[in-house]
Amino acid sequence: MNVRILPGVVAIGVGAVLVVAAFVPFVARSYRRRGELGPGHALLAATTLVYALGVVAYTLLPLPDVDPGFCTSRIAAAGAQLHPLQFLTDIRTDQVRTGVRGLLGNPAVQQVGFNVALFVPLGALLRHLGRRSVVVATLVGFAISLFIELTQLTGNWFLYPCPYRLFDVDDLIANTAGALVGALVAPVLQRVPGQRGVAAAPGAPRPVTTGRRLLGVLCDLLGLWLAALLVAVLVNALSLAVGGDFVSGTRKAGDPAAGVAWLGWLALFVALPMLGPGGTLGQRAVLLQPVLLDGVRPARTRLLLRSLAGTGGFLLLQNAGGGLAAIAVLWGLVSLVGIVRSREHRGLGGRWTGTVLVDRRSLVGHGVRADGDRVPGRVRR
Repeated sequence: MNVRILPGVVAIGVGAVLVVAAFVPFVARSYRRRGELGPGHALLAATTLVYALGVVAYTLLPLPDVDPGFCTSRIAAAGAQLHPLQFLTDIRTDQVRTGVRGLLGNPAVQQVGFNVALFVPLGALLRHLGRRSVVVATLVGFAISLFIELTQLTGNWFLYPCPYRLFDVDDLIANTAGALVGALVAPVLQRVPGQRGVAAAPGAPRPVTTGRRLLGVLCDLLGLWLAALLVAVLVNALSLAVGGDFVSGTRKAGDPAAGVAWLGWLALFVALPMLGPGGTLGQRAVLLQPVLLDGVRPARTRLLLRSLAGTGGFLLLQNAGGGLAAIAVLWGLVSLVGIVRSREHRGLGGRWTGTVLVDRRSLVGHGVRADGDRVPGRVRR
């Protein structure tokens, strides 16, 4: 694979995994800090993560193998270029053809353009998401670029016996210029949809919408998937450490990864819904809490039944395999229709247990105290 493409592929791949892993905590944090989740804000946050990984990947990758002649073969290629604007001389030297096409095909021009473009997102994101000034964003760009150049000059901070990339003061200038350009054009990011300003304080209740309910369900699904993945990794690490075989994580009887993975389901859909005010992981992330129709906190047994009749039951049947998986599909579709079409966005769990999900911030002083104790009254809808 081309050395210019490889770091980008690595950044996107690793970034996608980290975005999925951080999705539930990010949703929970957004609802508590901003009061809601703006899709545009979430998109820019994910972009920031992938971009940061891209900068790291382009700084370090590809990592060379250290052989007996490692330093000898790199003495001429690595070291330090301390002459500002040396790239102008390099452009004249590398210029073969005339015209715009010849200029764009010049390797020295491409190198400078890439170094400027690499830091444009940094300046824009610092100005837009970080609320920093143009001056601060530019100085941060300079500092990060300097750190990168020093990393290259020191052979990844002396992890390698000698530098394998060039410290170039022109790269420092180009990166800083890119951060400045990004900070200046940052207002363009305001046009990304789904970033409307927060209309109310973070502690003010919000409506229970279809999107919010589905976001909670998505967090439940991701939470279980990540729990199962973590269990599989831990089981395999332990198995390989003691000289055992790799565990596939199938549903076969006696499969330790499959058996232990059910502990994640028990924790998320049996134990957690009965703790405190109730609710699954996803419902808690989006600040939703189940209550009876009269606003009273349900008994723990009803909270458990609600979980088992909802997403928890769907996942239980789906992972059971066989004919039960087909029932799970029907189960999920009926519940999904209820969430989307009903006025109170209730799925099967809510219908069968006589409960409804409300914004937990609306319950303080309105039927259920923040600690979940029963209080006379009704929930405001």
